[in-house]
Amino acid sequence: MSEGVTIGEAARQSGVKVPTIRYYEQIDLLPAPARSEANRRHYEAADLRRLTFIRHARELGFEIEAIRALLTLQDNPSQPCATADAIAQARLDLINMMGTEWTSLLHEARILKAQH
Repeated sequence: MSEGVTIGEAARQSGVKVPTIRYYEQIDLLPAPARSEANRRHYEAADLRRLTFIRHARELGFEIEAIRALLTLQDNPSQPCATADAIAQARLDLINMMGTEWTSLLHEARILKAQH
């Protein structure tokens, strides 16, 4: 097994803060990494890819449980894609709904501005 990288380096490479990495481990979103003889965490390339995926999914607004479901599908590629499709569609539906609401709010703000 290679040495891997420390939690600080994993944070830097993935863009995920150290406390957040620990939290993801605590809630089993990220598997516990290998430990050195000094009991320090060492993250492998697969861990960094997983952290980057989680960060990106969070940036897109996915909830933790949706990310967990997507990671489960990623870990078990023989499962049908319908679950991933449903998760992505639910997020798209929410974004579309929010876009409609923001458009409506923008319209109302323009009306208010025009009145004053």
